[in-house]
Amino acid sequence: MSKPKVTFYWCASCGGCEETVVDLAEGVLDVVAAVDIVLWPVALDFKYKDIEAMADKSIAVSFINGAVRTSEQEHICKLLRQKSQLVVSFGSCAGSGGIPALANLTNKQDIFTTVYLDNPSLDNKEKKVPKELSREGKYDLTLPSFYDTVYKLDDIIEVDYYLPGCPPTPELIAQAVGAILKNQLPPKGTILSPNKALCSSCKLNDSKPEDIAIKEIKRVIDIKLDPSKCYLAQGVVCMGPATRDGCGVSCINGNMPCTGCFGPTDSVKDQGAEMISALGGIIDADSSEQLNKCFARLPDPAGTFYRYGMSASLLGSKNKKE
Repeated sequence: MSKPKVTFYWCASCGGCEETVVDLAEGVLDVVAAVDIVLWPVALDFKYKDIEAMADKSIAVSFINGAVRTSEQEHICKLLRQKSQLVVSFGSCAGSGGIPALANLTNKQDIFTTVYLDNPSLDNKEKKVPKELSREGKYDLTLPSFYDTVYKLDDIIEVDYYLPGCPPTPELIAQAVGAILKNQLPPKGTILSPNKALCSSCKLNDSKPEDIAIKEIKRVIDIKLDPSKCYLAQGVVCMGPATRDGCGVSCINGNMPCTGCFGPTDSVKDQGAEMISALGGIIDADSSEQLNKCFARLPDPAGTFYRYGMSASLLGSKNKKE
């Protein structure tokens, strides 16, 4: 009996999701023994034409990480959807845009200007920028189209399941692969992580006062964090109240506040708005002036509250079509 075919594909992301597969350690050998990996560009040499030649739905599952930023990424995602029985959105970038989606606050022209034209480290006297089509001798050379908007995966194709995280933990990956191989999956559309706030598992939750009141917002560079006391009670933004559980509270265990990579629970419409609301309930300010002074300590609100979720937020993108 042939083994189920599996693919791993990497769109706009840092590669951390690929690394976490390797972090399965010897467990990755069990995965390799149980499945036939037919596409994994970061690790093995496969060609797109091999996938194109396969019968539709002949791939059991495709794990796709990264946001969709270029025409090539869109094409391969649609190809894998056509060839796969299941598609898993793998990690924060695929699920909600991730850090690449912060670029949705600007546009392609401004990005290209910064990267290729207006940068003190550049040596580009001819002011060249990448072109989708150029000619070298008798050959036409092409590059993928670079979109104005960073899309999450389910903006482009139908997604069956979601593995959250930046990156997902090896434990969640192992559980997901095991559930797929045993055909013990929950209903389609499920996020494969506990549907509760991170605070419920946080070791600092018991130290949190019943009524938190802070006079100012502090950054981690301002103070030495007390590892035994709730970070919000210390005045530091911790996204735990607005973030889904399932990461093993690894940041908290490293004495750092949660940055929100697992996204919101099912009951939350907008993770950033949820966290802003939570902060509004604990800031002790008697005037709008005091409140503005407090929030002035956050030089990057978008990067704080929407670090991983801009494509899934109510803000979405200044360029994204309705």
